[in-house]
Amino acid sequence: MYKIDIKKYFTLKHLIFVIVGGIAGYIYYHFWGCANQTCPITSNPYLTILYGMVFGYLLTPSKKKTEDKSKRSEILSSEFHGSEK
Repeated sequence: MYKIDIKKYFTLKHLIFVIVGGIAGYIYYHFWGCANQTCPITSNPYLTILYGMVFGYLLTPSKKKTEDKSKRSEILSSEFHGSEK
């Protein structure tokens, strides 16, 4: 059976962004949501919280990009100076 390492995709940083996104979703519902049930997403507080949480997860900055940039800069600097590792 194939196991998925959840720690790879969901860290503490993701959790913080998901919680902040859920709070932002509720704030959006509270101040700008539709009260007369004509808007399918913003008239339901649970859906706006869920959408906020999804956006919070998607907006979480990735640590992998910074690691790739540092590796790339090491490779470029070693090629520039003529030394190999």
